[in-house]
Amino acid sequence: MSRTRLYLFDTTLRDGAQTAGIEFSLEDKIAITRLLEELGVDYIEGGYPGANPVDTEFFAEKRTSRARFTAFGMTKRAGRSAANDPGLQALLASSAEATCFVAKAWDHQVRVALEISLEENLDNLRQTVAAAVAAGKEALVDCEHFFDGYKANPDYATACVLAAHEAGANWVVLCDTNGGSMPSEVTRIVSSLLANSPQLRLGIHAHDDTGQAVANTLAAVEAGVRHIQGTLNGIGERCGNANLVTLIPTLVLKPAFADRFETGIDPARLERLTHISRAFDDRLNRAPMKQAPYVGASAFVTKAGIHASALLKDFSTYEHVPPESVGNERSIMVSQQAGKSNLVTALARHGIELSKGDPRLEKLLATVKERESRGYSYDGADASFAILARQVLGTLPVFFSVENYRASVERRHNALGEQVTVTEAVVKIRVGDELLMSVAEGNGPVNALDLALRKDLGIYSGRIEDLELVDFKVRILDGGTGAITRVLVESRDASGERWHTLGVSPNIIDASFEALYESITYKLLKTEAAQQTTDKVA
Repeated sequence: MSRTRLYLFDTTLRDGAQTAGIEFSLEDKIAITRLLEELGVDYIEGGYPGANPVDTEFFAEKRTSRARFTAFGMTKRAGRSAANDPGLQALLASSAEATCFVAKAWDHQVRVALEISLEENLDNLRQTVAAAVAAGKEALVDCEHFFDGYKANPDYATACVLAAHEAGANWVVLCDTNGGSMPSEVTRIVSSLLANSPQLRLGIHAHDDTGQAVANTLAAVEAGVRHIQGTLNGIGERCGNANLVTLIPTLVLKPAFADRFETGIDPARLERLTHISRAFDDRLNRAPMKQAPYVGASAFVTKAGIHASALLKDFSTYEHVPPESVGNERSIMVSQQAGKSNLVTALARHGIELSKGDPRLEKLLATVKERESRGYSYDGADASFAILARQVLGTLPVFFSVENYRASVERRHNALGEQVTVTEAVVKIRVGDELLMSVAEGNGPVNALDLALRKDLGIYSGRIEDLELVDFKVRILDGGTGAITRVLVESRDASGERWHTLGVSPNIIDASFEALYESITYKLLKTEAAQQTTDKVA
C-alpha cells in the first residue's frame, strides 16, 4: 500500500526567533540551516527579509541545497497595490524560493488589530498570493488565529482559507496562534473544513500554551493535514511551538503514522536526531532538556531494579523505540552496547574504522564518559571528538606542543589622556626541535591568544593561513564566579567547511585556549589528510 507524503516545514529561524532570550546572528542562522539540512526537512523558513539587517543579509543569497528556502512576510498593506508595497516587493526580490505570508483569519483580529473591513482583508490576501505566484515563488499562507477565528465565525475563517487556495497558495496553514485549542477541537474543525472543501492542501502550525502542540499537530494529520510546521526543540514565542524533534520520530517510527505516511527523513537521518537536537542547544548556549522525549539524556535511562532486570531480557519492556534509532543511548550498568554503536558511527564520519569488538573502543567510550562528567559535551563539537578519538587510539600526529602562554589585560591612559584597555598575549610553542615564541595584541585575551598562537607555527604556518574563527560561546556549568566554564569555538577555512571545538576549565582563559588549540589541530589534520591524498594520486 502506498503511503501519503507529509511535508515538514521548519520555522526555527523565524518563529523560533520570537523566543525570549534568543537572538540569532547571521552565523547562527547559517549554522542552524546546516543542521536542518542534515535532518532533512522540506522547508526552512529563514526569517523576514527587510525586517532587520540579519534577515536581509541572510536572504541575500540562497542558503539551502535541499530544503525549500522560505521567506516570511505580511500580506500587502491596505490602501496599496501589491506592486507599490515595499515589504511585499522585498520578499519577492529575495533569494527565497517560497514565501509564507501571514494573514489574519479571525474577524475580531481583522477589525481590532488591522482596523479594516473583512472583505478588504480577503482582497489583500488574494492580491498578495497572486503577486507571489506571478513572481515565480511558491506561495504559502499562515492563517493566523484560524482556530479561534473558526470557533467565533466559521464562515469567515473558511473564507480566508478558500481565498488563499483560490489565489494560488500551494499550502494553506491553519494556525493555533494562541495555543489554546484542544486536540478534539482540531480534529473536528479540520475534518469539517476538508469535508466541505476536499481540494484544499492544508498545513498545521500549533503553539504549546497548553502543552498540546505536538498532540494538536498529530490530530490535524489524522484529520487530513499534510504539511507540518514546527521548530527544533520546540522553541518559540511564549511556551513555544510544536517540537519537530518529537514529531519527526513519532511520524517515522510509530506504526499509527509510519504505516500510512512518509516524510523525507530516512533512518540514517533519524539516527542523527539526538546529535542535531543537542548541537542546536549548544548553539543557543543552553543545557539540553534531560527529559526531552526521544533525545533527552534521561529518555532511555533505567535505574537498577526490576526494570533493569526486565531490560536485560528484552529491551522493549521499558523502551517504546530503540534508542539507537534516534541516535540516543540507553543508560544501564549492564550494557554499553548502544554507546559503542554510536561511537562506531561517529568515528566513521571522520574516516576511522573500528569494529564493535575492538578493545580500544571500550577505552574511548570510558574516556568520553569521564570527560562528559567533567563538563565536556561532544554533540556540538565534532572536531574535538575527532581529536580525542585519535588521541585515545594513538593516531593523533603531534604537530606542535605548547610550552607555556600568558595573557595580560592592562587599563591605562593613552597619549591623548583617554582611558584604554590593552590586551597582550605571549605564546611559546615547540614545533619539532624548534622553539617559537609569538606576541600579539588583541581585542580581549581570547583574541590576543588566538592571534599569538597562529602567528608563527613554523613549518605549518602556510597550512592555517585561511583559518578563521567565526564564533565563540561561553557557558557557565555551575553557579558562581569560580564555576566550571565550557567554551565552544566555531572555525572555518577557505573550503567553506566549518567545525566546532570546545574547552572546559574553571578558568575561562584556559578553556578558551584549549578550544583554540584543538581548532588549529583539526585544521592541520584536514591538511594532512589532503596532502596524503595528493601524494597517493601523484
